Amino acid sequence: MARVRNAASSVPLAVAPNGGRRTKTDHPALPIGPTDLARTAAECRDAGAAMIHVHVRDGADRHLLDADAYRAAITAIRAEVGEGMVIQITSEALGIYRPEQQMAVVRAVKPQAASLALRELMPDTTNEAAFGDFLQWMKAERVAPQFIVYEPEEAVRLDALRRRGIVPFDEPPVLYVLGRYTTGQTSAPQDLLPFLAPDQPVFQRFMVCAFGAHEAACAIMGGLLGGGLRVGFENNLVLPDGSPAVSNAELVATVRRGLEVAGISAMSGEELMQDWSRL
Repeated sequence: MARVRNAASSVPLAVAPNGGRRTKTDHPALPIGPTDLARTAAECRDAGAAMIHVHVRDGADRHLLDADAYRAAITAIRAEVGEGMVIQITSEALGIYRPEQQMAVVRAVKPQAASLALRELMPDTTNEAAFGDFLQWMKAERVAPQFIVYEPEEAVRLDALRRRGIVPFDEPPVLYVLGRYTTGQTSAPQDLLPFLAPDQPVFQRFMVCAFGAHEAACAIMGGLLGGGLRVGFENNLVLPDGSPAVSNAELVATVRRGLEVAGISAMSGEELMQDWSRL
């Protein structure tokens, strides 16, 4: 039986509006440049999102890790939402970037928050020292990490690094990914249960993201079990009934309403940043 972490009256909702793979050929409302991202951020904030997970692209709409591109996107989003959302950049490699390049862009941008895929940034023990130094820098500069884990074994590994002090955060935010970036991937709510099994480490600040038409069900289950939610066009383009979503904001509003039925409210961006500032 899974363990409920921390029963909560409010949980954070995050939106991942574009990712590094899809383009407007997949959905005309998928945001690419700074103007698109800023407009989407405002719409999703109004729908209940506390955080936006940002990917930027090059001139051909391909995945990009670039400090100037991130600064442009962050500036545009801030102009629309002020301090009303946490802006998180991705460090995702997408098979293009090496760990040292991924860490370098985070250092150069010094964002509010950055997502870190453990399997990418520390694939083995050879760069453990460099990864530990990077995390110490993030803590000193008050850049909030969110560790992305794709399977329960990775959560166990992250916990071991935390216990050894390589991860210098007592309660690091974690994103449990229910599935993989594969064609036709559809996650199911029960996919969350192995991450919350009795023998698994406890991460109080966890979020859940999922793929396909059951995204909302997976996210709401995460909220009911005390976690945050991440939804958006990065992983899913459809509503629970399988019909196309009009916008990222519609996906956010769908899960917010589901939570409200259970008496759980959406945390504001200010509340989320206040919580993460205590890391």
